[in-house]
Amino acid sequence: MLGEIVESFEDTVVIEKPVKKELEITRYLLKYRDRPVLFRDVDGWVVAGNVWSTRERIAGYLGTERDNLPHFIAEAMENPEPWKTVERAPFTKNSTGDFSLRELPIPKYYPKDGGQYFTSAMVIARDEKGFVNTSFHRIMVTDEKTGTIRLVPRHLYAMWNARAERGEELDVRIIVGSPVHLLLAGATSVPYGVSELEIASAMSRMAFGKPLEVFNMNGIPVPVETEFVFEAKILPELDREGPFVDITGTYDHIREQPVVVFERMYHVDEPVFHALLPGGYEHYMLMGLPKEPQIYRSVKQVVPRVHGVRLTEGGAMWLHAIVSITKQHDGDGKNAILAAFAGHPSLKHVVVVDEDVNIYDDREVEWAIATRFQADRDLVVVPNARGSSLDPSSEKSLTTKWGIDATKPLDRKEEFERASV
Repeated sequence: MLGEIVESFEDTVVIEKPVKKELEITRYLLKYRDRPVLFRDVDGWVVAGNVWSTRERIAGYLGTERDNLPHFIAEAMENPEPWKTVERAPFTKNSTGDFSLRELPIPKYYPKDGGQYFTSAMVIARDEKGFVNTSFHRIMVTDEKTGTIRLVPRHLYAMWNARAERGEELDVRIIVGSPVHLLLAGATSVPYGVSELEIASAMSRMAFGKPLEVFNMNGIPVPVETEFVFEAKILPELDREGPFVDITGTYDHIREQPVVVFERMYHVDEPVFHALLPGGYEHYMLMGLPKEPQIYRSVKQVVPRVHGVRLTEGGAMWLHAIVSITKQHDGDGKNAILAAFAGHPSLKHVVVVDEDVNIYDDREVEWAIATRFQADRDLVVVPNARGSSLDPSSEKSLTTKWGIDATKPLDRKEEFERASV
């Protein structure tokens, strides 16, 4: 389970002294941005953060290589596998309706946050035709057993809206402390009807040789490797949600969002609460990594030889990307830029480089720009394009996208070769 995983990492920082869930926990997570942090006492609970804050740690746990992560995720997205239903789950050992969200180790991360926030929570719902959706949703605690849940207009929103229009509630399971393959699957963008649990099951088979195991909770499958599970309902009513620090590290504004009522809590023996720092490296990884296969697939449709895609930490692994290709024709670099924007519509800036540039080394990428790029011929600018609502510099989600073609001209390649011994 999560506690054993965190303690198995050699670079884990263990905080033995009591730590407050309001703001104090954030200071540690910011201090050790790329190291797992295990808090032994947050209001009497054990809490872990920054667990999956590096590509190398995620890849190592899944039994693959850093550079292969986009392909690993892509394979699971393209070959979803049925999950396996089992008769028991460790989290059913502890069940109660007598709990208060206020007393749980749900942090208030930043001073202007609207309140305590679930940030690593995933919501599992089943529609009337049997389709199961699993997705990340932040939830702001508003009372002992209520919160407001941010629903972007995607799959869970469609499920909720269909019920809300009839004045009905949507029955859901809210889970915290999930394995990384489920977290990555929950952040993928797939068509309605493709279950993220099946993508997680494919990753589980690839990494561990077995499908994802789930426990049936009144018709809704819940992964057995989960620390906390809440039976809940999303109501037709709306309430204020926010402010909240999102992936860019800036405050998102207040919205009217659906109310969620928590009815019952389940947890494993000695549970570990997963605190996902908004705007932290772990947030970057879990949200950004599943987008890299989309960019890769889109670019590969126009340039046959694509060597790698990286959403950069400097761009919050959401707004900036680097793509490595082998050009076959003049103009391939610019086509790759446009395809990257199509593959991840929130993308604002992309640099395309040759295969001899290490996309994971920012200095090498900057070197390529310095030596292979001229703005008057290699810059692509797309004004007034639909971008990300998370970009505070955009206006009504409209942004100017720009790409840098830092690849060598085909007719002068020798002039751009780096000296080596």
